[in-house]
Amino acid sequence: MLALRHIWQEARDECSPRVHLAETGPGGGARRGSGAAEPGGAAGRHGQAGRHSQGQIALDAQRRAAEQCADLSHPAAASSQGGRALASVSTPVAASGAVGGAGSKGLKGGALGFVSSVVIGVASTAPGYSLAVSIGVVAAVVGFQSPAIMLVAFLPMVFIAGSYYYLNRADPDCGTTFSWATRAMGPITGWMGGWAIIVADVVVMASLADVASTYTFDLFGLDKTAMAISVGDISVSIPVLVGGILWIAVMTWICYLGIEVSARSQVLLLGAELTALAIFSALALIRVYAGDAGPAAVHPSLDWINPFLIPGPTELAAGVLVALFIYWGWDTTVSVNEESRDTNETPGRAAIVATIILVVTYLLVTIAAQAFNGAEQLAEAGDSDILAILGNQVMGSPLDKLLIIAVLTSAAASTQTTILPSARTTLSMAAKGAIPSYWARIHPRHLTPTTATVWFGVLSIAWYVTLKFLSDNVLWDATTALGLMIAFYYGLTGVACVLFYRRHLLSSVKNFVFMGLLPIAGSLMLFWALVKSVADNADPANTYTGTSIFGLGLPVAVGLGLGILGVVLLLLQRRREPAFFARQREVVDPALAGGAGGA
Repeated sequence: MLALRHIWQEARDECSPRVHLAETGPGGGARRGSGAAEPGGAAGRHGQAGRHSQGQIALDAQRRAAEQCADLSHPAAASSQGGRALASVSTPVAASGAVGGAGSKGLKGGALGFVSSVVIGVASTAPGYSLAVSIGVVAAVVGFQSPAIMLVAFLPMVFIAGSYYYLNRADPDCGTTFSWATRAMGPITGWMGGWAIIVADVVVMASLADVASTYTFDLFGLDKTAMAISVGDISVSIPVLVGGILWIAVMTWICYLGIEVSARSQVLLLGAELTALAIFSALALIRVYAGDAGPAAVHPSLDWINPFLIPGPTELAAGVLVALFIYWGWDTTVSVNEESRDTNETPGRAAIVATIILVVTYLLVTIAAQAFNGAEQLAEAGDSDILAILGNQVMGSPLDKLLIIAVLTSAAASTQTTILPSARTTLSMAAKGAIPSYWARIHPRHLTPTTATVWFGVLSIAWYVTLKFLSDNVLWDATTALGLMIAFYYGLTGVACVLFYRRHLLSSVKNFVFMGLLPIAGSLMLFWALVKSVADNADPANTYTGTSIFGLGLPVAVGLGLGILGVVLLLLQRRREPAFFARQREVVDPALAGGAGGA
């Protein structure tokens, strides 16, 4: 609470005039300049705002972790009996960045430039690791059309990245999907969107930490099996387990120290990763054209990127489902928006650029890999590390260590960047009263969300250790379950963009396409992937473990269980803090819609 009080005191001078304007507008309603309800809005209709002092509102906001300051763009008036928020349905709101927005939660504003934001977005996807375990699976489904699948899977990602751009332009809040869906679709939908981000990040940490630890031993040629503990039929490598725990702890510590330390470390990790992938791709293609590649080598063809040559709709669906989620993570660059320069523009543009860098990287490596020795070798590898297999063939020893470094730095970087969005989503939810204010604590010197960051690391370690003792197959089934959460909150963001800007979609062709058509197209693709994934993984025979829980495959059971847990926590918080759940839907401020339309 001391940290929260410190945040409130720093921002009070800026926020208080806004509270006063919102409180004393004509007829008891908020004045237009406040970015809250229009005259005659909810506060005026209920005749309550004019009866409460600015001091009462400040006390109420302090009690709820400076939530009023963090989100004064919401049309709300405090009630003397319980601080109940009152707002009109679909009320236009101004950018939160105008007041009480970017930086108001106590994060270090202006710390990240455009390049740092792009680096964080690309690193979050773990491109090296993602390629290593996905190229073979995609090739097994569509053969030489793997590059086409990478291109098709890119489309919904860039469409949703556009949604992030426009929503961030109007509301640069580190809660991203949580904040935007709350405004556009209501607090319950927004809460579940925030919950999906948090649990997806916790779930994926186990596999990232395990990969980072395993490749650390591989890089230095150390024995991973020197010590092992057997629990029933499960054998757990203690060195790998301890290494995974240490990776999570170190990356949590870096995130705790500050966003600038995190950004600098990401530049080094991503630089090493992309350099190794570029060297591999260049050498593979040089050897193909020099006639010194594998026995099944083939020159690249433009047909490889033609999606119409994919064998059929079943193969298209299966390939896209695999490739779709290797793009996940670029949205981290938007979750650090309150710590970026030009909060309304830089994060959104960086997200779009990050997705473009990803598709170029994925196309280059996939083309080089299958050109070197054909698609059949890739297909035979399946979900094994195809880069490790090709590394020695393409580069020889010791240069093949570069690909081990690529996968290692990829997993390590993604371990770190996975902490950033979950901690900041938690911070935003706490600042708005969606979860207890305890989670909104900020370090007074490092200006990072201390409670959320540390507890995320602790929960990730607990999750990792638990899954390791259940078996690696359970770990990978749980990782499969996060695809359901990713599709849900990405799709939700596209819908939120359309609803938030709905009054301005017909203002111009550009608005209709970029604020309406493309976001909803991206959402439909992702919701289709969600439904298809649920249908496939509901059958235990299609999962790694084959385990059945209430007749469902483990990935679906895990996803459903975490969803139910989220609903329970939501209901508990609704009883504890009803004000947040009294919020009404909103639309974007007309001035911002006009500006976005010209972007």
